[in-house]
Amino acid sequence: MRLTSMNSVGTSGPATYRVWTDDPEGFSTQRITPMHHNFHEHPLFQVPELVKLGMELSKVDQCRFMDPKRTISSALSHEGRPPGGRSIDEFFERMEEPGSSCAFYNIEVVPRYQALLMSVVNSMRALVEREQPDIFRVNGFVFFSAPPSVTPFHIDRENNFWLQLHGHKILNVWDHRDRGIVPADAVEDFIVTQSLKKVRFSEAFMPLGLEFDARPGDAIYFPSTSPHMTRSEVGGTGAGGRLSISIGVTFYTAATREVARIHQVNRLMRKCGLSPSYPRESPVADAVKSAIGGFVGAGRARLGAARARFISMATSRRMRHTPPPGSY
Repeated sequence: MRLTSMNSVGTSGPATYRVWTDDPEGFSTQRITPMHHNFHEHPLFQVPELVKLGMELSKVDQCRFMDPKRTISSALSHEGRPPGGRSIDEFFERMEEPGSSCAFYNIEVVPRYQALLMSVVNSMRALVEREQPDIFRVNGFVFFSAPPSVTPFHIDRENNFWLQLHGHKILNVWDHRDRGIVPADAVEDFIVTQSLKKVRFSEAFMPLGLEFDARPGDAIYFPSTSPHMTRSEVGGTGAGGRLSISIGVTFYTAATREVARIHQVNRLMRKCGLSPSYPRESPVADAVKSAIGGFVGAGRARLGAARARFISMATSRRMRHTPPPGSY
């Protein structure tokens, strides 16, 4: 296991807020990369403003709460109400109590944060789009935690800029191409159905990944489907206080869309008893699968839209946003 203690890099009184890498020429969207940022100094990312954001998102079921007893091997599940019968207000008043944690989903629905998320991505857009053009669907997930607290082992569909805003957190990440960590069929199931049932943690994985000791101003980029988990430890927050706050700024590209289409076709082939090549192993096979996957995905989307309209008509009320299984 490699432990990377990352020192914040920046200047006082910055004219702009940005994410940057020490080696722009060597940056690749296919590699886990330690980076830097100064968004922890932005007014909208200060604790009082983030609490205000959480109160807003709680009204539309996008402020989700975690069981303090969960472990890195637990299923990744969230509840719409704080544990122990507390109110939303009481949770935030006592959010530094050990084990308290919550996640804000899709903060881009609040316009002032949508612009902020775009500035995070735009600061790295030129480097990302050298390899993966057409960035779209930029989302933001804020994670509050008071140690001891963990985010269980899981994968996500999107590319991720993970930024530590306040306090201290340890992030473990594994190479998304390592099929010994997450098997191909587990990735396919997650991409198509959002199921994490086959994504299982083992202590044997620990020496095989990267571990980052993150402080405010530290950032890590990791590609779509990179297995990862976090933990906040007692006594590890230092001068920043007990509360740890991080944010995942996630995004899709033309490349992630193409790979998702390939996974859809591979899943169908695997169900027929075949052993399809993994994305990026065969350019010819990828091209055929991507074309077929586009039709499959479009059909699934139409069925999903029709189902949503039927449910909407049946219930005669607006459907709320359902958070995805991943958190950051």
